Amino acid sequence: MSLNLTIRPVEPRDFDQWLPLWDGYNAFYGRSGPTALTPEITQITWTRFFDAYEPVHALVAESEGQLLGITHYIYHRTTISIGPICYLQDLFTTENARGKGVARTLINEVYTQAKLAGAFRVYWQTHETNQTAMQLYDKVAEKSGFIVYRMPI
Repeated sequence: MSLNLTIRPVEPRDFDQWLPLWDGYNAFYGRSGPTALTPEITQITWTRFFDAYEPVHALVAESEGQLLGITHYIYHRTTISIGPICYLQDLFTTENARGKGVARTLINEVYTQAKLAGAFRVYWQTHETNQTAMQLYDKVAEKSGFIVYRMPI
């Protein structure tokens, strides 16, 4: 990797650099313009990272003072383990950071944090059209074989 990369927990001072990454992630999944998340959702999401009672966490990838990537992950209970399970919910890098190991390094740090928290598994989902990301995911994890069903309510 040619970047001098640091992976660390997000800090309050990161908001101005985090926000464009968050917006980029959401735009990738079609949440922009008329379908964009409300500012309230973004603000609540941001504040959850700094609330010790919330199971939501955020890491950033930083190089030379610039944020190149973000990941958000959540611990939750499961019926098949005493310890928690970790859901890697969001992962996004700047376009110029892609293919340079930033996403892989963020995923590996989520693995480390999950292990420290006593989680027995990290899992995530992506859209079936996200072929570029799946090339990485196929190298760093295994496909579960499960299909996701959902119903907006």
